[in-house]
Amino acid sequence: MAIDAHQHFWDPARADYPWMSAPELAPIRRAFGPADLAPLLKANGIDASIVVQCRSALAETEEFLAIADATPSVIGVVGWADLTDAAIGDTLDRLRTLPGGAKLVGVRHQVHDEADPEWLLRTEVQRGLAEIFARDLTYDVLVRTRELPAATATAKAFPRSRFVLDHAAKPPIADGGSVEWSERVAALAACGNVWCKVSGLATEAKWNDWDAERLFPFVQHVAKCFGEDRLIFGSDWPVCLLAGSYGEIEGALETCLTKLGASTREKAFGVNAKTAYRLS
Repeated sequence: MAIDAHQHFWDPARADYPWMSAPELAPIRRAFGPADLAPLLKANGIDASIVVQCRSALAETEEFLAIADATPSVIGVVGWADLTDAAIGDTLDRLRTLPGGAKLVGVRHQVHDEADPEWLLRTEVQRGLAEIFARDLTYDVLVRTRELPAATATAKAFPRSRFVLDHAAKPPIADGGSVEWSERVAALAACGNVWCKVSGLATEAKWNDWDAERLFPFVQHVAKCFGEDRLIFGSDWPVCLLAGSYGEIEGALETCLTKLGASTREKAFGVNAKTAYRLS
């Protein structure tokens, strides 16, 4: 089974997405749903997907679970829950009782939008993470270079739990990369309980001037750090449309992963996602 482990659904007419207010994001400021994604998955040989949170609201998680319940190709939901809420455990238990609740596989928060680079290390956040892991859920780490040290400390604090680094921590591709990103990603990868999504890279490059060749050094670096058993493909659709079509993004990442070996490509497109998210 080929899996796209990172895609989104949203409708700006029905909910507020603060991160979407920038003028350059106007092309994706419209509704995207399962009916829009289905033909793209089919055209690119992808069998299933995992839908990932877009806003800090339980209502969205509930909506995604309902979509997953009605959409066989959506095999997992990475939702949102308030990590600072002392009752997060009860919230997660309630979510699992909803239609589609069995497809809740993880939780995510937009950590890179927090003012505190060590937000993940706050006592109440660590307590919330413990509740997530007590329910055998995965935590998606959405950070940039600035927050990587806190992410590494957190992964070390929960050595028997599973973390997935989204978008390879958003390397500064448009600026040619950075030693700091490279070194901090390597430090996180040294924690054997962290997987890395090869996703969201084209939108970290210059949107109108990128190709697989220019993405490859960054894919190669995370492959060297994480190894073939901890790389996961994700399209980051529809955010990726800012830089290219679904097919262009999928094709470029497949080219990069295949260049690293057939086994690397095969595992990144399915096997590793199943392991990281405990997919049945």
